[in-house]
Amino acid sequence: MKLSKDVSTKFSKLAISSYTELALLIPNSYEDYTLKNKPIEHKYQLIDATVESVFRAQNTIQITFFVHNFGHTIIGVVFRPKPYMMHQFSVGNRDNYYGMLECKQGQYSMSMPKRISLVGGIVPKYKCGLRTDVMWRLIQKELKLEKLVQEGIPEGITQTLLDLHFANTEILDQDDLDEISLEALKFTELFSYMKLLRDKRRYFKPLVSLKAAYKTWANCLPFVLTEEQVKTIEDIQNDFAKDIASKRMIVGDVGSGKTMVILASAYMIGNEKSILMAPTTILAQQLYEEALRFLPEMSVTLVTNKTKKEDLSGYDFIIGTHALLYRELPKAALVMVDEQHRFGTKQRSVLEKLVSEGEKRPHFLQFSATPIPRTLAMIESAHIDVSLITTTPFTKDIDSKVIHKNDFKELVQHIKEEIKNNNQVLIVYPLVTQSEVLAYQSIEEARSYWETNFNDVYVTHGKDKEKEQVLIDFREKGSVLISTTVVEVGISLPRLTTVVIVGAERLGLSTLHQLRGRVSRTGLKGYCYLYTNKSNSERLDKFVDTKSGFDIANLDLKFRKSGDLFKGMSQSGNQFRWFDFAEDLAIVKQVKKCLV
Repeated sequence: MKLSKDVSTKFSKLAISSYTELALLIPNSYEDYTLKNKPIEHKYQLIDATVESVFRAQNTIQITFFVHNFGHTIIGVVFRPKPYMMHQFSVGNRDNYYGMLECKQGQYSMSMPKRISLVGGIVPKYKCGLRTDVMWRLIQKELKLEKLVQEGIPEGITQTLLDLHFANTEILDQDDLDEISLEALKFTELFSYMKLLRDKRRYFKPLVSLKAAYKTWANCLPFVLTEEQVKTIEDIQNDFAKDIASKRMIVGDVGSGKTMVILASAYMIGNEKSILMAPTTILAQQLYEEALRFLPEMSVTLVTNKTKKEDLSGYDFIIGTHALLYRELPKAALVMVDEQHRFGTKQRSVLEKLVSEGEKRPHFLQFSATPIPRTLAMIESAHIDVSLITTTPFTKDIDSKVIHKNDFKELVQHIKEEIKNNNQVLIVYPLVTQSEVLAYQSIEEARSYWETNFNDVYVTHGKDKEKEQVLIDFREKGSVLISTTVVEVGISLPRLTTVVIVGAERLGLSTLHQLRGRVSRTGLKGYCYLYTNKSNSERLDKFVDTKSGFDIANLDLKFRKSGDLFKGMSQSGNQFRWFDFAEDLAIVKQVKKCLV
């Protein structure tokens, strides 16, 4: 909808770009400019009054009004008056004044009366980038039902929004928004955001469009794929057949079998070539080994900083780290990024462009092991297709428990038992070096105890340049690994059965879930101990009872403001004011129907 220059300037000052966003700038209060025939204590009221006398004291002006609509006099008091206020009160003048009425010993007074030229009706007051009177004139002139309906807001919701701006006397008695108004604001706020997302989505021709098949490959696997794995693979299969380069995010819990979706995708593209970028050498190596095992008929190679530069054009499937960005890559019909949140937008974009051809793009798949709430998945789907894998091929048997200082002796005994059974233990500390602020030991303070009392103890952290090698050595030979949350994502440690998280209350529930997901990867009995100095924590107690990463993600929302999450999603830095991620899935569904 084309805006006039004047409206466009005002929209710019309000930092908005549509009538929908204008409707969301609801009044923060209302003033009732209707004349009533009797005073009401503790209420703002309009009076039709003649000034009978004015008395100027040091810090006040006292005015005697004869109020025609009440039929008697009242006293008006202006505190700390500004010079311009003096001109509002001239003896003998009759005008309309507005202020707060109070009553003491039967005598009414009005504090801070101000002269009013508008009479009749409810006038909204706004806190925004425009002066209230300018904003009100803009609303009266521009905010029309047909304009909002034209932008896609259903008529019923539009009318509710207009009622908030063009209010009646009933709204003055409400302390909070009623349910209907709140639902309308939630809907409109989300509609506006998802419409912006949708409009940003760009469509390109694919380098290759093909009817792919995967069932022959799946039938040869030594196990059966889960229903959700199959559903996701078929989503991708349909994407490949379209005349649009697909963009899809696949979100799966720890151990949900995303690797098989990656391999199925490479298989379906076949000799049209696939490229997969992983965040660490260890992850890339693991994926390469799985590809060799389950894609025996395809030519697969691994690219890291340590591999020699070679001509990659002869390979069907190229797996690597960010080292791929510095190699000459062949045109590939499919680009995949594993643990996509570990790469910046720029890195993902560079990889995509490296194998593009003019306006044609490869199909693009992003994988993430950090489960997100269904609400967020549905919102994200406005600008990228999303597949969720919420189930795992086998149920993990992990006992989770909150422990304290007096449980330490028992914990050490458990660790000794696990090591005796040739299992491994991970102990996660909050800091590398000592802190005066934090009441927990750091890695440097704690390591001597573990190294003195146990054999084959390995230590690493985020700033350790050798961390990947340490993790590889630990996997083969270690008993105890002392680390920060650097092990949160990725590496497979088949013998790891126990994780101890020190200062667990400091970490988000999703991070705790990722750490817990490191254990019991091969069906062994697992244990997760949450060590805390707090005598009780509702968050940790709820975490212990919740196993699914998607349920954890919802819990995380309930324990922190959803606005923070929106800030993370939205590059503009705006926050949702009314919409609640944790509660409003039904509203997302309504909005999606309107955006189709």
